Amino acid sequence: MFEFLFHYPLTVFRKGEFVFASGWSGWLLLLAITALGAGILWHLRRHPGRLGQRRLAGLGALQVAALALVLFMLWQPAMRIRSLRSQQNVVSLLIDTSRSMTLGADQETRLEQVTALLGDGLLEKLREKFRVRIYSFSGDLKRISSLENIEATGLSTRIGESVARLLGESAVVPLGAVVVFSDGSDNTGSFDRRLMSEIRRLRVPVHTVGFGRTQMPEDVELRSVNLATSALPRSQITAQISIRHHGTSPIETRLSVRDDSRILASKPITLRPGETIQSETVVFNAGEAGVRNLRFLLDPVEGERIEGNNSLARVLDVPRQPRRVLYVEGEPRWEYKFMRRAIAKDENVRLVCMLRTTPNKFYRQGVDNRSELAKGFPTTAEELFAYDALILGSIEAAFFTTEQQEMIADFVGRRGGTLLMLAGRRGLADGGWGVSRLADVLPARLSESSGATFIRARAHAELTDQGRSSLICRLDAEAAKNHEKWTQLPDLADYQRLGPLKPAAITLLNARVGNETFPLLVVQNFGHGKAMILATGGTWRWKMQLPHEDTRHVTFWRQLMRGMVASSPGPVVLTTDRRLYADEARVKLRAQVRDKQFQPAGNATVTTTITPESGDPFTIEMHPSAEEEGVFEGEYTATEAGAYRAEVSAYVGEESLGSDFLHFRREDGVAENFHPEQNRELLARLAEQTGGRYWTAADVAGLPGEIRFSEAGITAWETLDLWDMPILFFLLFALKGAEWLLRRHWGVV
Repeated sequence: MFEFLFHYPLTVFRKGEFVFASGWSGWLLLLAITALGAGILWHLRRHPGRLGQRRLAGLGALQVAALALVLFMLWQPAMRIRSLRSQQNVVSLLIDTSRSMTLGADQETRLEQVTALLGDGLLEKLREKFRVRIYSFSGDLKRISSLENIEATGLSTRIGESVARLLGESAVVPLGAVVVFSDGSDNTGSFDRRLMSEIRRLRVPVHTVGFGRTQMPEDVELRSVNLATSALPRSQITAQISIRHHGTSPIETRLSVRDDSRILASKPITLRPGETIQSETVVFNAGEAGVRNLRFLLDPVEGERIEGNNSLARVLDVPRQPRRVLYVEGEPRWEYKFMRRAIAKDENVRLVCMLRTTPNKFYRQGVDNRSELAKGFPTTAEELFAYDALILGSIEAAFFTTEQQEMIADFVGRRGGTLLMLAGRRGLADGGWGVSRLADVLPARLSESSGATFIRARAHAELTDQGRSSLICRLDAEAAKNHEKWTQLPDLADYQRLGPLKPAAITLLNARVGNETFPLLVVQNFGHGKAMILATGGTWRWKMQLPHEDTRHVTFWRQLMRGMVASSPGPVVLTTDRRLYADEARVKLRAQVRDKQFQPAGNATVTTTITPESGDPFTIEMHPSAEEEGVFEGEYTATEAGAYRAEVSAYVGEESLGSDFLHFRREDGVAENFHPEQNRELLARLAEQTGGRYWTAADVAGLPGEIRFSEAGITAWETLDLWDMPILFFLLFALKGAEWLLRRHWGVV
């Protein structure tokens, strides 16, 4: 419509320079309009007829406006603009041939829509003005001579990489514009800011033509799965599932988790209408030590066309690597006894205890050898950092030197360990911890009351909203049963009052005393680690008051201990940018290397050995990161589908700093099943940031005219007449028509 009224695309008016082709001055035009307008007004004033002053003014304004418009057209307005020279510039057409282009509506695929559009005159119009080159792209960019026998068989869509490669190869060619015909489903994750910046730097406009619906109500997609990359054997794992759907009515389906052919978990879910992205949680057991090749599955729903996006694979490492917890208790008490019993049979958590029996004597339990803790609490960071978590019971802050308190703070913040403070007569505020070096680490500001905060009175533990979703507080896999089990627990033997919680603190349990509630189990992240407070020393009553076969007390302490050590890093930590590579071969490896004091070890020698599921191992030398000290990076190309094991080792000279390993998977023919709807946002952003324009199939007829005024390639100045624009004649007709209607209405025609 715009081009019909104004003769040219909007680009002409944005980029062009307004001129008068007659060569006459604009000031002369204003003078002529002023003089002739004054003559018209003088004439109307001398011969008013039966019209009053207001009516005369109205007619005069319409006549002056019409006269001004005629004079403006006589001055020959025009736009001076640079345009591409005919047949001297190349326009490259990029046609998406990935498998998602086989989707479509009304029996016509998206690729067939592209070829029909080009064959219906668009390609011919482009060739009238430009030299046209045609390319197909999916994973690779390929030049083709014609549209015949073109097929959508590509396993991935690399829009950004294809455009960047084309622009790079065409650096010596007068390239006027690039036109991308696609559904925008770039599913490789490689189209990032860096790549967009590289494309924009080459200053060639990229026009995009989108195909496919932006919503597919008949399709349900398992959009993402978030879960830990490793877990302790036989521990509970929570996976956060994101499901995309556009349905207008409730949809019943089932979500399941499989390890190869074995079902680990299954639950029915209802997809709610109007909730495009729906989140679900599934809990399953990690099982014995080894590698879990997990697959998350959604049962197909009625009428679903794409079932390939109902499944996502993930790899979970379950290493046999016992974690060590140091427990320092200031007095013999029931909590110490029953807590040790609760985790005694857990092979994955080893509890090393220091129990003060007299003011200067400690009883050690669970030590590896006679020398461990023989001199009491560790006095060096290397000795303390050998543990993954630290529990401080009913023991006063004054027992620890200032250096030891500083070391405990570093254990949390720098080493990444977990600190758990328990209530007691000498614990928390009553032990002077509120004014200790650890006051900044703890998730609560301890009470500064002069009286005792440790109270021997019954209190009942209650789940908070955050506690309901926490694995630490999960006594049953089903939420309703879990809540019921907590409700039925016996009262605690005691509780301890805390001060105000810090802003980042999360409360998992509250203690109810009468009509009041107090924080009971609180956690917050601090540096690389986390700090927790369990404001009671009386959970032992759960075991004493329940039947001997009831496992709730044991389950709580085991899960609390596992939660404390599960995220504790070693001195060497290996990660990849993802654990599943779907139609993507490039694997980015990252190793964080620290010494025994957990300081960055930038002088280390780091290598990673990759072992394919079938094939020979391959060793990569990792290189220091330019951005972060102690971080080493490397890349590996996983050409074959299957599982891969990566193991990193770090040395300083002959001394080993440690090692780490992980597994990742490589799969083919997967990516194109996901995000099948048109990604109009990506296509529009690509066009906007390069100076192009996003088009639909309905309005793409204006594309050749838009490309003509590109500033890339070989251009020349061109003057475009504006005096014959239809909008000017419509406006002149409207002005004279309005004057005639007014005269007729007033009876002076």
